[in-house]
Amino acid sequence: MPRRTAILAATGTLTVGAALTPSIPAAAATPDAKPKAATSNTAATPKAQVLGTPTAKAASLPTVGPWQATGSYLVSSIFQNQGLATVRALGGSHLWYTGNVVAPDAQLKGWNHVGDPDFSHGYVVEPYQSGAATPTSKMFRVYDTAHGFRSSDFVHKLVPGEAMNNSFAAVSRDGQWLVSGEWETENRLLITPMPRVNKSAADPSKDLPLTGRVVLDKPVRNVQGCVFTTATRLVCSSDDANGIVGGVVRPLLQIDLANEPDGRDVAGKVTALGRIPLVSACQADAQHSFETEGLDYDSATGVLRVEVVQPGLCIPLTTVWEFKSRTLGS
Repeated sequence: MPRRTAILAATGTLTVGAALTPSIPAAAATPDAKPKAATSNTAATPKAQVLGTPTAKAASLPTVGPWQATGSYLVSSIFQNQGLATVRALGGSHLWYTGNVVAPDAQLKGWNHVGDPDFSHGYVVEPYQSGAATPTSKMFRVYDTAHGFRSSDFVHKLVPGEAMNNSFAAVSRDGQWLVSGEWETENRLLITPMPRVNKSAADPSKDLPLTGRVVLDKPVRNVQGCVFTTATRLVCSSDDANGIVGGVVRPLLQIDLANEPDGRDVAGKVTALGRIPLVSACQADAQHSFETEGLDYDSATGVLRVEVVQPGLCIPLTTVWEFKSRTLGS
């Protein structure tokens, strides 16, 4: 999994920095089943990141289960390819991206990988991984949007059997619980208190405890991002090239919970909704296949956004697909 960092860009606009103006047309390409090699990390901080130009025509827009694509656009695979979250702050709605570049101060603290973020109750949360040879912890960086995006780092010590990966952060609808994920094949997601919002996780100097799991009825593989679309439903993006859920390669997954998260174990029913669109003018190769990345759900507009890194020579570009549900309550 590539390394990542955060950026803020105005939703649906080209108002920040120099615009990305890719001219590569959208065209179907056959996905390569081999995983893409991890990208190397740099310490640079991005100065300008913006949304790209539309790449999909209405007549050719795909559907994935109940989700109908409404369009797509291209962004930078350096700064914007690993995840995104709708942030309501500064008097408007914005997209907060994470990318291959990790913030220098996080690197100095030993964190070399940041996953798919989420936003809830005035806080942006990003999941980080350790770069240590033998990791013993993972970290969640929380930005307070009401106080100048001041950040605090909450460290979680790994429990026996827990993988070091920290692929995504998904905040429950009530803001109290944080669901995160590991890597490769897993039969669970992890539950901790949501830092700052949950009173039991107000102090960043204390360990952020693992309190429960989403116990899945079937295993999932390489989940890159999850987001709550209802109080008891997660939609997740998977970079599974093997199709272990229903034979679907790189699927959009739906996980229905037995009840709203309360910090304890909760059962989760997994459904593969269909394959995430893999569209590019470039052909995949052994080193550079398509890679499904993070996703976001804007509850105010009902828009689901899913990222896919393009393959081959097009790897500098990431496609952001936008969907709306065709069924109520999805």
